[in-house]
Amino acid sequence: MMRLRPFGATGLWVTPLGLGLAALGRPGYINLGHAADLNGEYDIAAMRDHTHRVLDEARRLGVRYFDAARSYGRAEEFLGSWLAEREIPLSEVTVGSKWGYTYTADWQVEADKHEVKDHSLPVLQRQWQETQANLNGYLGLYQVHSATLDSGVLDNQAVLSELARLKGEGIVIGLTLSGANQAEVLRRGLDVQVDGRRIFDAVQATWNLLEPSVGPALSEARLAGMGIIIKEALANGRLTPRNPDPAFAGQLNRLQQEADRLSTTVDALALAAALAQPWADVVLSGAAVVEQVRSNAAAVEVQWDDEAAAQLAGLAETPTEYWTKRSQLAWN
Repeated sequence: MMRLRPFGATGLWVTPLGLGLAALGRPGYINLGHAADLNGEYDIAAMRDHTHRVLDEARRLGVRYFDAARSYGRAEEFLGSWLAEREIPLSEVTVGSKWGYTYTADWQVEADKHEVKDHSLPVLQRQWQETQANLNGYLGLYQVHSATLDSGVLDNQAVLSELARLKGEGIVIGLTLSGANQAEVLRRGLDVQVDGRRIFDAVQATWNLLEPSVGPALSEARLAGMGIIIKEALANGRLTPRNPDPAFAGQLNRLQQEADRLSTTVDALALAAALAQPWADVVLSGAAVVEQVRSNAAAVEVQWDDEAAAQLAGLAETPTEYWTKRSQLAWN
């Protein structure tokens, strides 16, 4: 079930489940229960070894797509050292990273700002060099981190020309999305060209049972040959038993009932919902511990069906409601 498959028309190959390192490369993150996952072990060497163990388990389970970003603390560094130390062949994995945010938390769980967004040409040039140094030739996909209309990145000709240059050197160029207007940004991105050639050949978007609104736009992107990555399929833990909100108890009970019917866990069920979308090439696990990787990986075996889709369709929130709640999640 974890067989390699084409990543859109990009020429890259991926597995249905990938591993994102947002919760592994830095002490603080917004996933519910992140502090408990790391158990206060914030020593850099300890976190590096912990990340390597999670990556080892993901690889053992068949995962072959790995996703990092410059703003994920030391995620690129941890991933790069794992690839080198395990002597993993370039042909065995596909690696993606992102530019546009700078990590600013200084290895602290609490900070005034954990990351600063800047989609300018100097940041692209600096972060490209940093990523290349960290990943040492493994990078296949390079993405604009959380592209938005107001950042101006889709109209910045200097940035677009530099991305076109990188694309000419064989790097697949993509964009990641965030916020209530994901679909609008994606459709705009599909039209961005330099010298008559489309720049973006991949997109990474938030889609889950609570926030499925970008689905039609992702279907359009897939028809256009884009590779599609789904992030936050567990809604940063809100679609798991870790969600402590009493107002969500009824929805969580509905998820548990469907998980029981399909002989799986709630997290695997929610991931299976994303895997079942016909346009999804890769669904990211955001696992922070080995046990979560194992539980998440079971999603590829879930027999998602029409009954599950019908029973859980009512979980969807409005995009504004969803993104407002996400913005209120505490770094921990």
